[in-house]
Amino acid sequence: MKLTSLRIISKDIKAAVEFYEKISGITARWYTEDFAEFSTNSITIAIGSAKTMQMFSEGLTDFAGTKSTIIEFLVKNVDEEYERIKSIASEIIQEPTTMPWGNRSLLFCDPDGNMINFFTPVSVEAIKKFS
Repeated sequence: MKLTSLRIISKDIKAAVEFYEKISGITARWYTEDFAEFSTNSITIAIGSAKTMQMFSEGLTDFAGTKSTIIEFLVKNVDEEYERIKSIASEIIQEPTTMPWGNRSLLFCDPDGNMINFFTPVSVEAIKKFS
């Protein structure tokens, strides 16, 4: 088994895609007006409109951002990213903080309320893990 992508369903796909383009620096590839992807060397983030959920089953379009899942991005310097992100994200949950497991972390939300973590390993153990 190979994890290949993470799909986010958005109430406003254009706003969501624009947000992810800004935070990632990656231009999305649009396949239809209801589906776009951002591909990296490690994973693809797909964004679908609420309309795409109807293709799976009726009643799946009643959703809200979740605070039980975090989309994580390894970044070079989380403090520098914070200076950029604070003007993009409407909700900063946690300003850059060094976590007990050795990562410096910035937690914020996308336009649909999904949590995003930008992190930089700072402890010796965390740096080894991501080297």
